[in-house]
Amino acid sequence: MKRELNIFFTGLSFFTRIPFPKWADFKKEYQHEAIKYFPIAGLIIGGVAALVFYLSNILLPFNLAVILSMVATALLTGALHEDGFMDVCDGFGGGWTKERILEIMKDSLIGAFGVTGIIFLILTKFYCQFSISANQLPWILIAAHATTRMAAATLVNTHQYARVENSKAKDYSQKLSIGNFIFMVLTGIAPLALLGNAKFFLIIIPVYLCKFLLGRYYNKWINGYTGDCIGATQQLCEIVFYLTYLSLLNY
Repeated sequence: MKRELNIFFTGLSFFTRIPFPKWADFKKEYQHEAIKYFPIAGLIIGGVAALVFYLSNILLPFNLAVILSMVATALLTGALHEDGFMDVCDGFGGGWTKERILEIMKDSLIGAFGVTGIIFLILTKFYCQFSISANQLPWILIAAHATTRMAAATLVNTHQYARVENSKAKDYSQKLSIGNFIFMVLTGIAPLALLGNAKFFLIIIPVYLCKFLLGRYYNKWINGYTGDCIGATQQLCEIVFYLTYLSLLNY
């Protein structure tokens, strides 16, 4: 149990800005297993977003409550996935070889592709959430953050890590065992039950299709994925999640 708690907090301290507890033991060997807790980290992130929205919506207009919820999410994660999305936009938008794409993605500067991409991403995310009822949005946020992180994390088992040099995410890129992979998938799918109707489990299909197509795209250009690719995949899968949910409301 203690070992699993150490692995959990190892992942949580990487995926969010929640500090690693002083009483826990950090070991480098735990990092590759920590990815299995990515969906549970998503549950926590989505839970915070839902709570901020719920409390804000009591006192403020709906649109401001949505914005504050999005801000809370970015603060809690340190905008980790948004940063990955911008790096992917810059790298794949400005590079034409594997080496150049990886070089651009590693650059800390943000280019035109990254800025343009994040503007459209945030606008789309905002209007998707704004289109969901206030009663349902908290549950959507919890499920979306968990499910899309699971989908993005499956890249670890379905694709190879593209970088050969050391990077911040490399220790989290080793393939999961079958048991850990199944655990990650189940904890990512289970929150869909919060949406109150079995039809919403269909959301996993377009979400995973999004991950599949992005994975093929990454393979084509860089023969694998990077930590930035996981972040970008999560962000785009989140958009697909909201769009699919809104589409299913009519059926």
